[in-house]
Amino acid sequence: MTRFASLPVDQWDPELREQLQVDTAPVADVQRKILGVYANAPELAKPFFAFEHAFWQGFTLRPRLLEMLRLRIAFHNQCRSCMAMRFEPALEDGLTEDLVCSLEQPVEAPDLTDAERAALQYADLAATNHLAISDETIDNLRQYYTEKEIIEICMLCAYCTGFGRFAAVYHAVEDLPESYQDTTAKTAPWSSDHTERVVVPL
Repeated sequence: MTRFASLPVDQWDPELREQLQVDTAPVADVQRKILGVYANAPELAKPFFAFEHAFWQGFTLRPRLLEMLRLRIAFHNQCRSCMAMRFEPALEDGLTEDLVCSLEQPVEAPDLTDAERAALQYADLAATNHLAISDETIDNLRQYYTEKEIIEICMLCAYCTGFGRFAAVYHAVEDLPESYQDTTAKTAPWSSDHTERVVVPL
């Protein structure tokens, strides 16, 4: 069960309700549950979701790469809702479940590029041991990415690590596909147990 109250839509701040278009746009049950948690603090939620919308629209990196980084960090965070979701732009950009399976061992995966491996290496460190990020780590990124793109990678990893951990804490699992609801053991977005996904438009 979700650890915090998830307000029903009719109890939301009217401006937040209009901003998120929950009365007119298709919203998955799990998304509605998550948004209902944030609705407890509307004066923070409104600027946060405005930021989030602009944030996701601002990337120049391919959505496929962003999604691979997001899912790898979701695994480290053990955020069930994060792992269950697939962002629609990434699917349109060629993300497949075979590619997601490559995230289990990215160094050995034959279908990942060296550039993707470098970004995933950074994501692993950002999510698990940020003090281990060294000059060499950043120099490795510079072999494949511009300074702007490196900052995009760093900001994405910071966002996904921090808010993914919050998502793991509020624990909105009851509306996820059944295989993601059991939290007694560690899981991964590439696990063969998971046959259903929640597709999220951005």
